[in-house]
Amino acid sequence: MKTSATWFRVKLAFVTRCFLALAASLLSTVLVVAQDTPVGVPGTQVATEETPAAATNSDALRKAAQNPISSLISVPVQNNNNFGIDPDGRVQDILNIQPVIPVRLGAHLNLVSRIITPIIYQPTVSQPINQGAYGFGDLNPTFFLSPAKSGKIIWGAGPAVVLPTATNPALGQGKWSIGPSVVVLMQPGKWTVGVLVNNVFSFAGQSSRPDVNQMVFQYFINYNLKKGWYITWQPTLTANWEATSGRWVVPLGGGVGRITKLGFQPVNLTAQFYGNAVHPEGASPWGMRLQIAFLFPKLTKQQQKVMLEQKLKQMEQEPVQK
Repeated sequence: MKTSATWFRVKLAFVTRCFLALAASLLSTVLVVAQDTPVGVPGTQVATEETPAAATNSDALRKAAQNPISSLISVPVQNNNNFGIDPDGRVQDILNIQPVIPVRLGAHLNLVSRIITPIIYQPTVSQPINQGAYGFGDLNPTFFLSPAKSGKIIWGAGPAVVLPTATNPALGQGKWSIGPSVVVLMQPGKWTVGVLVNNVFSFAGQSSRPDVNQMVFQYFINYNLKKGWYITWQPTLTANWEATSGRWVVPLGGGVGRITKLGFQPVNLTAQFYGNAVHPEGASPWGMRLQIAFLFPKLTKQQQKVMLEQKLKQMEQEPVQK
C-alpha cells in the first residue's frame, strides 16, 4: 500500500511539474516570439478575420473565451500554486481540469455545464512536515441556464454541486453539498466585466466532518489589447460561514493573457499572480495561476473545408522522413 501511494505521489508530482514547465514555456514563447511570427509559414500563421473559426486575434473568439457561459466549447487546464503555508512556508498545488460544454435547449435557452476536477497536493501538519497528501479532490459541477440570445447584459443561473470524491480526507470536505450559482457580465467595447458567485450548503455525508456553508465570489475584468493580448483581473474570494475566525480569503492582483494558436488549435493562455490581503492564520499569503484553455469554436461546412485544405497543404510541405 505504501509503495502504491509513493508511486502515485511521484507520478502526480511529475505531471504537475511538467504542466508548470509547459505552461511557463508557452507563456514565455508567446511573450517573446508570437508578435513577430511571420505570416505564411505553414502551421504558424497569425490568424485574421478571414481564416476559419474567426481565429486567434479576432474579437469574437476572444470575447467568447472571456464569457463563462458563451456557446464556445473549451477545456481549461489550470494550475494554482499557493505559497508560504505554515509551518515552513510550504506550497499547495491544485491542478483543475474544467471542461465547459454548452448545449442548446430549444430556440431560446442554453445549458452550460462546467465540471471542475481538481488534482491536489496538500501539505499536512503531521510529522514529518515536508510530507503531504496527493490525489483527487471533490468534484465540483456547475450548471447554468442562460438565454440563447442575450442583450447588453449576459446572465446565467443554476445549481452548483460538490461531490465527496476526494481520494484522501485531507483533500476534500467529506460532504454532499449544493447551492445556487449566478453569473452576470457585460462586454462593452474592449472590456469584459462580470461577477460569478455561488454558495453551497452540505445536506449529507460523513457525520464526523464539519458542515459546509461556503461562498465563492469571483469578479473578472478583462481589457483587450492588440494581437490577441489582454490584461485580466480574476481574483476568487471565498468565505467559510461556518468558521468562527479566519472566515475570509481576499486576494488582490491580476495578470496577462493571449488568444493564440498551437498549430491549428486555438488556445487561451494566461498567467496571474495574487496576494491575499485577508486570509486565515497560517494559510497562503500569495499565489500563482497558470492556465491553458483549448478552444473549440463552431465551424461552418465551408470553414471546415478550408481548414482541411490548409492541413493537407501543410502535410504536403512537410519533408519526408527517411
